[in-house]
Amino acid sequence: MLTKINHIGIAVNSIEEAVPFYRDSLGMVLKGTEEVPSQKVNVAFLVIGESKIELLEPTSPDSPVAKFLEKNGPGVHHVAYSVPDVAQAIAQLKAGGTRMIDEVPREGAHGAKIAFIHPKSSGGVLTEICG
Repeated sequence: MLTKINHIGIAVNSIEEAVPFYRDSLGMVLKGTEEVPSQKVNVAFLVIGESKIELLEPTSPDSPVAKFLEKNGPGVHHVAYSVPDVAQAIAQLKAGGTRMIDEVPREGAHGAKIAFIHPKSSGGVLTEICG
């Protein structure tokens, strides 16, 4: 079902303050930023090989990322895996007893179809599948 690690999402208070470390210190290529209103975040994608680092900055105090930052501070928010078909992957996961946050695919950054697996089904790690 999984084809590769697509990205690792990292919650940050400020993309502007976080980007220099990843770009300048680590040498990653910044591929751009965008707002994802449905998730109340600004996103910056940095490329490393075939994978990406996704910096997540909340745009609202009631966004899931803002709540994560309040509780945990900046750090790893989720791991995302590529799948050929998100809807099919959701059905397969649910059939195997996996608890899903998203029962149907929704739109993520860059217009990708995404769904989140509940951390209680994945050993405490928020896991995203994306296509």
